Amino acid sequence: MENSRMNRTAVYLLEAWDPFQLGMGHYDTETADVVAALQGIDDPSTLAKVIQDTYEHSFEQWIPFEDCVAISYKLIAVKFEAKCII
Repeated sequence: MENSRMNRTAVYLLEAWDPFQLGMGHYDTETADVVAALQGIDDPSTLAKVIQDTYEHSFEQWIPFEDCVAISYKLIAVKFEAKCII
């Protein structure tokens, strides 16, 4: 899985996550920020904090950290799957 496919998969996972039930297409900026951060982060807790901070800053709504950890594990799994295939 090349990097662009990994990014597309990560974008899809984040859009489907929809933490504020706004529907797909409402998180473009946040998705881009998280996918960019994913490139340099391998730790689920670190990525979860980035996700929480990014979404809470944009929407001024709280997200449980556990929810962010759950999506971060999925994103990191996609990243490591991409690394293993290369």
